[in-house]
Amino acid sequence: MSVVPAEAVSGGEALAQAAEAPWPGGDAAPAPLAARARLLPALAAVYRAQLSRARVARIPLLFVATFQSVGIMILMRGVVDGGVEARSVVAGSSVLVVAFVALNLLAQYFGQLRASGGLDHYATLPVPPAAVVLGAAAAYASFTAPGTLVTAVVGSVLFQLPMTHLWVLVAVIPLSGAALAGLGAALGLLAPRQELATLCGQLGMSAALLLGVLPAERMPAPVSYARDVLPSTYGVEALARSFDGNPDWLVVCADLGVCAGVAVVSLTAATWAYRRAAVR
Repeated sequence: MSVVPAEAVSGGEALAQAAEAPWPGGDAAPAPLAARARLLPALAAVYRAQLSRARVARIPLLFVATFQSVGIMILMRGVVDGGVEARSVVAGSSVLVVAFVALNLLAQYFGQLRASGGLDHYATLPVPPAAVVLGAAAAYASFTAPGTLVTAVVGSVLFQLPMTHLWVLVAVIPLSGAALAGLGAALGLLAPRQELATLCGQLGMSAALLLGVLPAERMPAPVSYARDVLPSTYGVEALARSFDGNPDWLVVCADLGVCAGVAVVSLTAATWAYRRAAVR
């Protein structure tokens, strides 16, 4: 029979007593976690981060979006001479730049982010979900301003439209961009696969092209109803009315108000989609 040394017995008793003894401060409340970041500072941080990431691709994005819109106006110049139809073509082509970036590319970005597990990175940060969605949407929508302005100016010269009230773009760009960016983010986050997110973004941009650029007077009645559902339509209408010599500003403000309401709804839906995708 082996004999256990006395030192081992005393050492084991000491370990047992140490294990049973309460930890220092065990009865005290646990230390509080760091405070969650507030919405506006978190939004600014996400916006700057997304803007710096997309800065490399800024020139190609602006060139492609602007080039296709100007090309569409040149093609439509052989069909449309002037008047109400010309205003619709120029306004629709200008807002199409917003749809290309804010809807199409943002849907692809969030679809890729979800497929690659990038949402897990944002989920570990003490950042409100709304800040992630709004920051990314604002960064992508920021790239649309130069291209939209260039398209509107070129279209005004091409169709000989007055440029007196082009300052309306100051309201049309952010409101249309917010509405379409929220829709694009929601599509990218809700799509089960990255390929479907890309497809949804392409279909959304095609809808903005067909329903926004083509004059509403030449569309069948069922298609005109679908035009009323598209968020960018109201931005197109507001910009088209501004080309009139004496626009009805109440109607313009009403169109912009609808666009702002749709922006709130779409961004809220995108925030809900982000929370839903982040917990999976």
